Amino acid sequence: MNYQETTNWMFNQLPMYQLQGASAYKEDLTNIKLLATHLDNPQNRLKCIHVAGTNGKGSTSHMLASVLQEAGYKVGLYTSPHLKDFRERIKINGEEISEDFVCEFVAKHKDFFEANDMSFFEMSVGLAFDYFAFEKTDIAIIEVGLGGRLDATNIISPLVSVITNIDLDHTQFLGNTPALIAGEKAGIIKPNVPVVIGEYTNKTQPVFLAKAEENKAPIYFAADLVTEVFPSDLIGDYQFHNKKTVQQTIAVLNSENEFTVSDESLKSGLLKVVKNTGLQGRWQQLGENPKIICDTAHNKHGLAVVMNQIQKETFDNLHIVLGVVNDKDLDSILPLFSKNAQYYFCRPDSSRGLDTEILKEAAKKYDLLGEKYDSVAEAFAAAKQNATENDFIYVGGSTFVVAELPLN
Repeated sequence: MNYQETTNWMFNQLPMYQLQGASAYKEDLTNIKLLATHLDNPQNRLKCIHVAGTNGKGSTSHMLASVLQEAGYKVGLYTSPHLKDFRERIKINGEEISEDFVCEFVAKHKDFFEANDMSFFEMSVGLAFDYFAFEKTDIAIIEVGLGGRLDATNIISPLVSVITNIDLDHTQFLGNTPALIAGEKAGIIKPNVPVVIGEYTNKTQPVFLAKAEENKAPIYFAADLVTEVFPSDLIGDYQFHNKKTVQQTIAVLNSENEFTVSDESLKSGLLKVVKNTGLQGRWQQLGENPKIICDTAHNKHGLAVVMNQIQKETFDNLHIVLGVVNDKDLDSILPLFSKNAQYYFCRPDSSRGLDTEILKEAAKKYDLLGEKYDSVAEAFAAAKQNATENDFIYVGGSTFVVAELPLN
């Protein structure tokens, strides 16, 4: 199979949360442990940082990778989901895994995948670990896919564990309270491995403290410990806490004496995240006059920060291109959006995309008014056509919506 055929097989034959939602979620680590054994446990040959959290884990992972690259290390980066191409998930020093490596890996192990009912995510994690071990990375940043305790990435023994924040998301399998979700995320805390917490509340802090004590893991609360926050080329307001988390994580890594990252490398890395890693879709500007911003925020916590940042902008009229997935709690997110905006409702090109008529009617209950469109492209084109040079266009609501934009 060529690369396109290989990725089509991966997407279509195996459970994939990005496309299917809850049906792709597995509730134990049996399969990934079986796969790791089959691959001769490549994760045991890696030095890693493990990153979990409801929001910000992708940005935090990319920042960490950029900083460590600036310090001269060969850095693996595993993240999810991807926007345009599967290979975005697996990079070394900003370079995507080759098509050939993906094809050869799948061809070599395809019979095993089929015989053992491997999920898309388990297969992707195994590929990343195998690739990083083969390429002998100095360190790998591994982002959790969903939750933490039962996530397929949770077979690594990291140098540092990181939990960015906790909010109500994916409640159907992580729990419906902050404390329950914190318990799932805290599942990445390992014995004697330091853990950095980005943000906490009075409901989540006790969970983290208890799990850290149980594992004799040194715990650091970045929000309390980092006083000077360095600038970054990632300029969304929500990056403030992510930068604190990264700075504290680097401080812990330095204290372990296995890696040396100077303040110069830290500052330079934070300023070159997009250049070094290729990260896209985080308060990314796509145009000016009118100013066009897209963002992958898709839950209450993330969207609240983004909507607040929009209100800090200066514009005549606000245009919002909005699409979501069909398992989204609309009553939790729609009240966050401005009533003083023209809406362009669309359905992302995914089996999980919510029908535009349903979205439009739900939005109407909150006085969010506009027209529906058959695609993200049509909605975006209409917003650009209607906007004047002093207006502001925001595109978001789902990673899938952003993925359909011309980002480069």
